[in-house]
Amino acid sequence: MNNLLKELPAYPMEELNKIKQKLLEEGKKIYDFGTGDPKEPTDEKIRKALINSVPEISQYPSVSGLKELRQTISKWFFRRFQVNLYPDKNIIPSSGSKEAIFHFPLVFINPEEDKKRVIFGTPAYPVYERGTLFAGGIPTPVKLKEEENFLLRLDKIEKSILEETRIVWINYPHNPTGAFASKSYYEEVYGICREYNIILCSDECYSEIYFEKKPPSALEVGIDNIVVFHSLSKRSGMTGYRSGFIAGDENIISQYRKYRASFGVASPDFIQKAAIVAWSDEQHVEKRRDIFRKKRDIILDFLEKVGLEYLYPQATFYIWIKTPDKISAKDYIKLLVENGIIVSPGENFCAGIELKNNDCTSNYFRVALVPTVEDCKEAVEIWERLHKNLP
Repeated sequence: MNNLLKELPAYPMEELNKIKQKLLEEGKKIYDFGTGDPKEPTDEKIRKALINSVPEISQYPSVSGLKELRQTISKWFFRRFQVNLYPDKNIIPSSGSKEAIFHFPLVFINPEEDKKRVIFGTPAYPVYERGTLFAGGIPTPVKLKEEENFLLRLDKIEKSILEETRIVWINYPHNPTGAFASKSYYEEVYGICREYNIILCSDECYSEIYFEKKPPSALEVGIDNIVVFHSLSKRSGMTGYRSGFIAGDENIISQYRKYRASFGVASPDFIQKAAIVAWSDEQHVEKRRDIFRKKRDIILDFLEKVGLEYLYPQATFYIWIKTPDKISAKDYIKLLVENGIIVSPGENFCAGIELKNNDCTSNYFRVALVPTVEDCKEAVEIWERLHKNLP
């Protein structure tokens, strides 16, 4: 058995699935704010495109994916960010973003070199750390601070650490906090990465779930030594389709394409046909944003009413909430879960290194705006009663 696996805690979402299954077996209604897997139907145009594209004989997809899909992504990226990407040089389709994020360090980390650190903020999506460990790199989590708006501040990291760093992961809009980054922030981070010859990887999977202003892309400030990761999972409600793309620096994309054939290919062609329709249409995305806004406002109105502190979400369908002072985070979350309100504890987004060293002191939890609007209304009624009856 790979010894790395012994060092890692169970994947957080799997633990949540076990809790939900137990509640279901007990006959309790669940309001699942835990896993970021929205329940709104995938747009009919997208579903029809998939169904109509299923072939009589199904063959392996290529690593590069369909040219039509890469061209469609290129057009979408220009419309959205005003950045020109060449379909054959700057883009590779992926099976969602998780596998691409996990595999990326396998190509660009050399365990025998000194320059093998991978920096990422914490709390964080667990895959940044796990992909680094499997690639033989050194995970280097940096605590994101509330007073710094949960932004990863490379300017506060020691020069010696930056010199040993091969990859920096940033993720804005941010999972789990919903934090938002400006274009000037990307410029600052990019400048430091260029100075130390670090690959800047920007996980932008939540860029299309926004409520006030549009989030920028890292590729708006440059393309050399930058790679971005996008997905249709959240934008178009296609989590089960597993469809996304990696885009950026031509040399990095070329190397990644070359070695990617060893461990992955693009989604099946019929999934790619559905993706072409999804990237070509904005109306279904606007409808989804409206629904998430309604659900967000229901939860925010409740939080204001009972006086719970939270980070105001300008984007993503996540809300990062601080537990009340008079009860521990563990006990508060347990109370919610026992009454069918599933949330994700903040420690689920701590790096394994932090958990091992007892250095994770998160008193936050994450709410994902997954239940329907009506279920959100029901859930806050139950939640308010529980909150008012705290000792």
